[in-house]
Amino acid sequence: MVMHKNRIAIISPSKNSYSETFIQEQKNGLKGDVFYYYGGALPKYLENYGLLLTPYISLMSKLKQLVGVSRFTTYETAILKSMTKNKVQVVLAQYGPTGNRVLEICKFLKLPLVVHFHGYDVSVKHIVDQCGGYKEVFQYASKVIAVSRDMEKKLIDLGCDADKIVYNPCGPHKDFLEIKPNFSKKQFVSIGRFTKKKAPYYTILAFKKVMELYPDAQLIMAGDGELLEVCKNLVSFYGLEDHVKFSGAINRQECMALLRESLAFVQHSITADNGDKEGTPVAVLEASAVGLPVISTFHAGIPDVIEHLRTGLLSKEHDVDDMSKNMIKLIQDSALAKELGVAGKQRIGTHFNLEKHLNILQETIEST
Repeated sequence: MVMHKNRIAIISPSKNSYSETFIQEQKNGLKGDVFYYYGGALPKYLENYGLLLTPYISLMSKLKQLVGVSRFTTYETAILKSMTKNKVQVVLAQYGPTGNRVLEICKFLKLPLVVHFHGYDVSVKHIVDQCGGYKEVFQYASKVIAVSRDMEKKLIDLGCDADKIVYNPCGPHKDFLEIKPNFSKKQFVSIGRFTKKKAPYYTILAFKKVMELYPDAQLIMAGDGELLEVCKNLVSFYGLEDHVKFSGAINRQECMALLRESLAFVQHSITADNGDKEGTPVAVLEASAVGLPVISTFHAGIPDVIEHLRTGLLSKEHDVDDMSKNMIKLIQDSALAKELGVAGKQRIGTHFNLEKHLNILQETIEST
């Protein structure tokens, strides 16, 4: 008789990060009892419970360490006791470093471990090095999830057994598929964190060239991050304040409203100097699900989802001129924009929908 693994511990560094909606979808969409641990690579909290470390656990853990009968720290002991109490059957670790951090706990409890990689965790060299190249993770983990074909190759190059890898890009919430864009404005929209790998400054420079031909065009940039101030300064330097608007972090409803009224989604993703790369950006999936053409780059998992000249227009990384030409092309040809958008919506609905993503994840967990 097969025992279904329906008591699942999801371990995530943060609780409700606006840029990690995919984790919330998994938490709410998986079947069974989901125990959501969060607060660092080694979680300190359990949702609907609170802080895991109690004064009693802390005292007993320190005493056991003192007499040499436990190798676990106080926080490790706290999560050990919580997982035991909740009769957890399988652990889903979000991001490679999280999987690496809870590895010994899973070994001790003899729990299957599924590690869900997302992007930076397999591409930033010092992160990979800090985790020992994930050698022990790959050896113990039952399954390893890759969100792009590029990531799949990288994991194999690092030494992961190809048979353990499950290709499973995240999917957009079903609400995005129910929206139809009206293409009512010469408005481009960019939604995502202002980080090096998303190169938002390139998007601004490409839009500046658009402005030279179409001074009534608009660019809305939503999100926050380390490069936000740099981008605001760039816009100010070129006198684009009336044409480039910064919306800050936005919720799902605000995101859908922006996509509905825009002409195209734009994002100039690149490989950062430290090696950081995208997985398959959820914002790209969401925009295409709405029915907007996506203007982006041949980077990581983006061409897995966006087919050049069929559902969007892609450029080489750092090619600002080509990105600008693609933006101008859609202003000049709204019929093409609509055609690309319709094809994109169909492709997402068939191949990259949330239900498919959750089903693959559920099957992966059940197979451990």
